[in-house]
Amino acid sequence: MDFFVFFKHFLNKTTLPFNITYKKMNKNTIVTLSIISVIILSIVIYAVAEDSDHGRLLDVEAKNGRFEILVTTTGELQAENFELIEGPVELRSRNIRISNVRIQDLIPEGTLVNQGDWVATLDRSEADNTLKDMEDAVQREEAAYVKTQLDTTLALSSLRDDLINLEFTLEERRLTLEQSKFEPPATIRQAEINLDRAERALEQARQNYRLRLQQSEENMTEARLSLERQRRRYEELSEVLDKFVITAPSDGMVIYHREWGGQKRTVGSYITPRDLTVATLPDLSSMISRTYVNEIDISKVNPGQQVRIGVDAFPDKSYTGEVIQVANVGQQLPNTDARVFEVTIRLGENDEILRPAMTTSNIIITKRFENVTYLPLETIHVTDSIPYVYKKDGARQIVVLGESNDNNVIVEHGIEPGEKVYLSMPEDMERFRLTGEELVDIIEEKKEKERLEQEQRRKEEEKRQQEREERMRQLRPTSGAEGSGPQRR
Repeated sequence: MDFFVFFKHFLNKTTLPFNITYKKMNKNTIVTLSIISVIILSIVIYAVAEDSDHGRLLDVEAKNGRFEILVTTTGELQAENFELIEGPVELRSRNIRISNVRIQDLIPEGTLVNQGDWVATLDRSEADNTLKDMEDAVQREEAAYVKTQLDTTLALSSLRDDLINLEFTLEERRLTLEQSKFEPPATIRQAEINLDRAERALEQARQNYRLRLQQSEENMTEARLSLERQRRRYEELSEVLDKFVITAPSDGMVIYHREWGGQKRTVGSYITPRDLTVATLPDLSSMISRTYVNEIDISKVNPGQQVRIGVDAFPDKSYTGEVIQVANVGQQLPNTDARVFEVTIRLGENDEILRPAMTTSNIIITKRFENVTYLPLETIHVTDSIPYVYKKDGARQIVVLGESNDNNVIVEHGIEPGEKVYLSMPEDMERFRLTGEELVDIIEEKKEKERLEQEQRRKEEEKRQQEREERMRQLRPTSGAEGSGPQRR
């Protein structure tokens, strides 16, 4: 309302274009001109403010204190120690040929159980089919065993009859020789030949009988062992089927087992003879966070480093931890292209609200510097590999930089705590005088030192690689060794 009073007074004392005065204007014209005046005034105020902000650079003060280099990851809580709830260990037996067993039913995850309580039921369909096949195999082996017995009995009986007949023949030849002593020499000689032939025939028959008896015994042994083997497989599988209902080995909270690919075993999953675990009973008194660090940052992470841990489920809670294990070999997680390394972090506190599978945020402190000067990364500018900053006092100061993290960088030389520098590059750069040229030599020396250290690390890695290859060559079996056979020229 005050604006309209002012505008009315202004129009009464001002000659408008076309000699129109306020008295000649109607109310709509006044409103229209008022809106136009407000818009023009706003544009003018905005332009002035923009010009003022454009001409003012933001500055920041160099700080001194603790400086940390961090690696931030997301992990998952797990119990450091746990007891496995497994399927029947007899499934690992070579007598049982079942490669996969499906989990038919499973207790809900997180259920508290007592020792002996039901946990899971395994699907028996494949095992029942296998058991029926084994039963048929046992019957076939029993029939084969009986047939081997009959064949052996008949064969040996026939050989024994042949031996008896040959003994009678030998006796007849002896009598014939005795009766021919008054016969001509040719007749006597023929009788001697016949006797000798009968003796050899009987001895050969006896030898054949002994060999056939030994062969028959071996056939019977093999048939008996084959039958016993089939019976044992059948009995073992029958006993295993009684263990397809799985119970808790002790008291605790049931947590589903996580497979290598990251999926949890639940209803419909399969267990194998190599991995019979259905679920676990974790010891919640000691928790770890299992996480993965990308290959770019893994060189910074080592066992013993301190970790700040947060749990997504309880954002107001914070915990401490320590890196206890870093994988030597990287892996590629499912549905990702990045190569990562598994890192295990042990929590320093015991809190009963923590549960396995909770998501954690892990801040690994890879390095910590005390009483150092640092600036935001945005304040650093580089020309010809020489870093510098724009100081508020009008100097373009060359600086020697140290370690950096995601936001800040250590300034080893060139800036003192409390000095103010600009966050962005000024438009009137030519008015800033160059200072700190004596630090260029320090920068070059530092680059050379880093280059030599990097070269040394490269040589050490090459040496380790050569040693590994040499060990592999020594372990690899050689072929075509000298003296293994005749050589061709």
